[in-house]
Amino acid sequence: MTKLPNPVDVHVGSRIRLRRMMIGMSQEKLGERLGLTFQQVQKYEKGANRVGASRLYAISNILEVPVEFFFADMPDTISSMERQGDSKGLAEPDETAFVMDFVSSSEGLQLNTAFKKISSQETRRKIVDLVKTLAAE
Repeated sequence: MTKLPNPVDVHVGSRIRLRRMMIGMSQEKLGERLGLTFQQVQKYEKGANRVGASRLYAISNILEVPVEFFFADMPDTISSMERQGDSKGLAEPDETAFVMDFVSSSEGLQLNTAFKKISSQETRRKIVDLVKTLAAE
């Protein structure tokens, strides 16, 4: 029987990946700085392996964020169910998972970074309209 990753580990891993990608660091480089292989970093990012406290502290220093960053935006369903010990409903809501997957992707990060640089509200609205039109086709 395959054991599913703990939702908190998955969330923390996705936040590690998000920050790593935000600063343009490869899994290899993060692994090198931690004294690990990139495969181990992949396992952390997928939540397959739990990140220990001392390792999370090291990661926060390397990625230049406070440890709390990795727990930010954790869906209430995860934290409340973990406290109650209930295994139902531990997954992130579909919308949250979708947004995290998108923002964590290379394309999503590039789009988000470029979009934030557009100062004109009208231009931003037109881009959103264009993307909606393209998605509808």
